[in-house]
Amino acid sequence: MRLLRAMSVVMAVLLATPAAAQMNFEGLDLGGPKKKKKPPTGGGSKKKPDEKKPDETTPQPDVELPAEGLDLSKPVEKKKPPPPKPEETKAAPTMSFDAVDVGGKTGDRQKLDAAITQFKDEVYEPAALAFFEMSQDPKFAANQVEAEYWLAKSLYKLGLYNSSLGMFSKVLGRGSDKNKFFKSSLEWLFFIARKTTNETVVLDEIAKYANYEFPERFRNEFRYLLARYNVVYGKALDDAERKGEADKAFDEVKRLALMIPKGDPFYPKGKYLEGLAYFREGKLEAALEAMKEVVRATRSEEGRGETAEARNLKNLRELAFMQLARTHYGAKQNRYAIFYLSKVERGGVQWLESLFESSWANYRIGQYEQALGNLITLSSPFFRDEYFPEALILKAVVYFENCRYREALSIIEDFENIYGPVQEELNTLVAKDMEATEYFNVLDEVRKKNKAGLVKKGSVDEILERILNLALTDKDLKKTVDSIAELEAEIDSFGGKSDSFKYSNLAKALIEQMKGQREALIKKGGIMAKAKLDFENGQLKTLRANGLRIKFETTDKEKEFLQDLLQAGGQKQIVKEYKYTVAVSDDQLYWPYVGEYWRDELGTYQYTLTKGCIERKSGSDLKE
Repeated sequence: MRLLRAMSVVMAVLLATPAAAQMNFEGLDLGGPKKKKKPPTGGGSKKKPDEKKPDETTPQPDVELPAEGLDLSKPVEKKKPPPPKPEETKAAPTMSFDAVDVGGKTGDRQKLDAAITQFKDEVYEPAALAFFEMSQDPKFAANQVEAEYWLAKSLYKLGLYNSSLGMFSKVLGRGSDKNKFFKSSLEWLFFIARKTTNETVVLDEIAKYANYEFPERFRNEFRYLLARYNVVYGKALDDAERKGEADKAFDEVKRLALMIPKGDPFYPKGKYLEGLAYFREGKLEAALEAMKEVVRATRSEEGRGETAEARNLKNLRELAFMQLARTHYGAKQNRYAIFYLSKVERGGVQWLESLFESSWANYRIGQYEQALGNLITLSSPFFRDEYFPEALILKAVVYFENCRYREALSIIEDFENIYGPVQEELNTLVAKDMEATEYFNVLDEVRKKNKAGLVKKGSVDEILERILNLALTDKDLKKTVDSIAELEAEIDSFGGKSDSFKYSNLAKALIEQMKGQREALIKKGGIMAKAKLDFENGQLKTLRANGLRIKFETTDKEKEFLQDLLQAGGQKQIVKEYKYTVAVSDDQLYWPYVGEYWRDELGTYQYTLTKGCIERKSGSDLKE
């Protein structure tokens, strides 16, 4: 029941944007200072060009990292030239190319350098195939890690981000000892996290290296991401009723958030997670202060523009407003709740939810016209696919409070006709106790049929579509579904590669790896889907029970009124005319509603109650 949900924190985790309430690379040390070497006689030494260094102020996913792997601390072995033959023979001198070339590089080193040159020339497919071949060759063991590292970078450049993540994970799995590619591989995890739909896939990998000292320019981003990981992990532990372990996870969230300095781009994101941790502990003053700090830190700046980062900060700011409102609503400070909910931008991600929750707060203080006006917006054709079943319950309660019994009974009847079949279908679905993957497949099949327009109006599949939308209101589940779709798209993208690439052993290995990842995510998504369906099934059961109670209460009140009317000889009147006005503020225009919906009017409706039995109250909130 959203009434209950409105009084609780929504523990959602931020995407790049957090979820509703509910974290100098200066180059590699190649062994200390080196002595200058004389170039070998007979020609200058060939110097390998360096890669570009990452921009340390604003790291971008496409920034190149330094080239590593050439162990320059070891002197190059020089081969003595053969002694010249007597002049009379006139024979030309000979050189051997079996193990060492004239520049002192081994054959393996030459091969690897040639592939690196292809990478730098942006010929990524042949480079990736060459790196893969070298990484699989036992004779190439001395340079295997370097080949894997460059293969991971090549896959990233080809847009195969999940494949790239798997290869970087392999490099990291070899440990940091004597692994010159460990630090830069960690940095590439951050680049991949910015490219993937569901960055929690990368968080699982980053969390493995929580005790490792990250480069300066990534340190605060790492702290934020690790804090996010602990929020998700702590919530899962709470659901499993392992409170002691969950407490440790949320303590870590607060510790990491405090380490992010004020003014850093990740500071407001960290403060939001800190506020969630305090709210979970019931420390409401600390939670409110953390959320207010988020609002202060995300104030829009003149000329910032509509960048992706600006939108993320705006969404975070609105999440903070929602959490502030819910905290005050839970403390029965309804006017404060309405104030913060009114700060949510019209048309934003949280706007509809804010309208609905402010309806409950308006109802509590007797502002019935505003409460009903918000519900008109929620029931408009523009939001037909949105899921607010308790909106009808609230509407029935408002009419009941105003002794409008027939209207109340009619609304309860509408609720039962719409949501009764949905709840029964939900009950049947969760009672089957299928495998987790089966739950996901059922919902995914309905999603695909509806997307293709194959579902008939009023059919069972249309009800299942409502259930799917209901399940996907869970942001963690939606991210998992999006991640599965992303993996499928990456698998399909191999069809657009050259024949030499898409039919290679590398492509086969990557596709098999991603299929395994997809199966794991489907299982995870199925578990989450079943849990969400179980929860919503229980909520709909509760709402239907509340609707039944309202129906009984309304029938009893109507019966009492009729009895009083008979005793009074037909002279008793329970419903009377209300005094009302159509006056509006100077910046508004009164326009009567005649059943039409206009986008620019959404969110501005006020329903005028012309008659009822409630004495108008002013000032303090009504008692509940």
